[in-house]
Amino acid sequence: MRALHTAATGMMAQELNVQVISNNIANMRTTGYKRQRAEFQDLLYEHVRRIGTQTSNQGNILPVGVDLGGGVKTVGTPRIMTQGTLSQTGSELDLAIRGEGFFKVLMPDGTFTYTRDGSFQMDQQGRIVTVQGQVLVPGITLPQSATGLTINAQGQVSVTPTGSTTPSVLGQITLTRFINKAGLQPIGDNLFVETPASGTPQDGTPNTDGFGDLMQSNLEQANVEVVSEISDLIAAQRAYEMNAKVITATDQMLSATSNLMR
Repeated sequence: MRALHTAATGMMAQELNVQVISNNIANMRTTGYKRQRAEFQDLLYEHVRRIGTQTSNQGNILPVGVDLGGGVKTVGTPRIMTQGTLSQTGSELDLAIRGEGFFKVLMPDGTFTYTRDGSFQMDQQGRIVTVQGQVLVPGITLPQSATGLTINAQGQVSVTPTGSTTPSVLGQITLTRFINKAGLQPIGDNLFVETPASGTPQDGTPNTDGFGDLMQSNLEQANVEVVSEISDLIAAQRAYEMNAKVITATDQMLSATSNLMR
């Protein structure tokens, strides 16, 4: 029966839905993580009787038809790029973006990736790097003898040299934004790469021209809402159970039909 295949597509769709929800919950404490949402569409229909066809020589038109659906398919798992809450950390190299933009990161192969994770560190050369050691772009090197590191909302990095009381500006942190930020491709380690769907990266100064500003000693938390994820999980579980019920009912009908033929 067609119902077996239709219900099977529903079970597979809800299985994927649960995988997406479980990944959101698993990353609820991941810095800068953006939750995903599974989206579905119905499959092609078999038009047994098409709506609007003529039913008699007098020109009567069929007001309703007979359309048998083929089930459901997954069309995407887009990321919801809303702002996460900010959490104070006390570390002077921790940065949170409040608003639009991503930090640009230089990979070992010379390509660029982008992240909302501002938990930066300092490497052996004094450069600001990610926890994986990738260099923040543009590169800024902190002198070992300097103190009083400050990064303002516009991204200016300043330190106080030894023997001086006047801060000195070392460099400027920039941000990158995209026309379609949901079109970025995640590659793990809190990193994204651009795609044809994301559009061309646009670099700019924080707190200007629509870019967000920076908050030092803060980190952006994941935008996962636990209560919402749990309710979605329960709904997906019930939908899976109902599709399984359809398969059981269809199997019983097939069994009854087979018994009649004996």
